[in-house]
Amino acid sequence: MSVEPQFTYLLDSLSTAIVVVNEALEIHYINSAAESLLAISKERITGSPITDYIAETESAITAIKDALSAQRHYTKRRAHWRLHNGQRITVDYSVTPNQDLPGLVLEVQPLDRLLRITREEALNASQETTRSLIRGVAHEIKNPLGGIRGAAQLLARELDNPELHEYTDVIIDESDRLRNLVDRMLGPRQVPRWAMVNIHEVLERVATLINAESHGGVFIKRDYDPSIPPLPGDNELLIQSLLNIVRNAMQALTESNTDEPTIKLCTRIQRQFSIGRRCHPLVCRIDIEDNGPGIPADIIEDIFFPMISGRAEGTGLGLAISQQLIIQHHGQILCESAPGTTKFTIYLPMEPGYAENE
Repeated sequence: MSVEPQFTYLLDSLSTAIVVVNEALEIHYINSAAESLLAISKERITGSPITDYIAETESAITAIKDALSAQRHYTKRRAHWRLHNGQRITVDYSVTPNQDLPGLVLEVQPLDRLLRITREEALNASQETTRSLIRGVAHEIKNPLGGIRGAAQLLARELDNPELHEYTDVIIDESDRLRNLVDRMLGPRQVPRWAMVNIHEVLERVATLINAESHGGVFIKRDYDPSIPPLPGDNELLIQSLLNIVRNAMQALTESNTDEPTIKLCTRIQRQFSIGRRCHPLVCRIDIEDNGPGIPADIIEDIFFPMISGRAEGTGLGLAISQQLIIQHHGQILCESAPGTTKFTIYLPMEPGYAENE
C-alpha cells in the first residue's frame, strides 16, 4: 500500500487532516495538516495502530473495523482522540474505504478551537450583559447618594450640638464609601495610552509591590522568556490588571497558611493563537500560578463576574476589573484551578500597531 508522489503533494496542500491506514489498521500515511493536528511527524507515526489515537469506547474501534470489513463510509461527531504526549483533542472524523489501496482514509476536523471560541463568546456575552446591568444599577444608586450626602452636609451646618455631628459624619463617610464602591463596580474607564511595553518590566513591578505587601512572606518564582519583544499596551493598565490577579493569589496563600507559599510568573511566546475569531501570528502568554488552596468548584465558572469572590473579605471586583483591562488590550484571560494549584493565563496580541488601529 502506497500513496503516489503526485497525490502526496496534493494531500499536503489541504487544510484538512488526512490519515491513511492499511488493512491492519496501521497508519500508513498522514499529510501535513495531520502532522500539525497530531503533533507528530509522519516518520514517527507510520506503522502505529490508529486505535492508539482513538480515546473512545470499544464501540468506536469496532466501528472502524466494521467499516473496513463491510467497506462502508461513516462519520463520527465530537470524538476524542489521544495524542502521543497524553493530550486529548476533540474532533469530527469521516471514515472512507479505499478501493484502490486496501484500507481506510480518515478525514479529521479539529473542534477544540471552535468549541473554545463558542464558549468564549457565550461567556463574554453573559458577562457583558451582567456588566450592563450593573452599570445601570450603579448609575441609579449614585444619583440618590449624592442627594443623601448633600443633605447630610446641610444638616451638619444647622446642628447646634457638636456631638450630633458624629452622626452626619457617618452618613457622609458611608455615602463616600458606597460611591467609591459603585465607581469600582463600573470598572475602568481610562482609555489605554498605547505604547510598546516590556512585559517583564510590568511583571517585575508587580512582583516588587507584592513582595512589599507580603513583607517577603510569599516567594516569587520567575520563569521568563527573555526573547519576548515589547508588545503594544498601556503600561499602567497592565500593571493594574496583573497586580489584581497576583494580589488575589497572595491573599489566598496568606489566609490559608500555605506551607512555602509560592507564586510563579511565567512568560512564553505562542504562535498562531486565536482570540475570539481572530487568529494572531504571535501572542505573549503570561502564566500566574500559585500553590494555594484553589478556587471552589462552585464559583470557578463565575469568578470574572463582579461581586463573585472565594474569600470572605473579598469584594469580587479585582478579577472583573482585570478581565476588562485585558479585553481593552484585545487579549484573553483564562483560569484553571484544583486543590493545591491555581493558574491564570493571559494572552496578549503582539502585532505592532494592531491595538491602535482597532
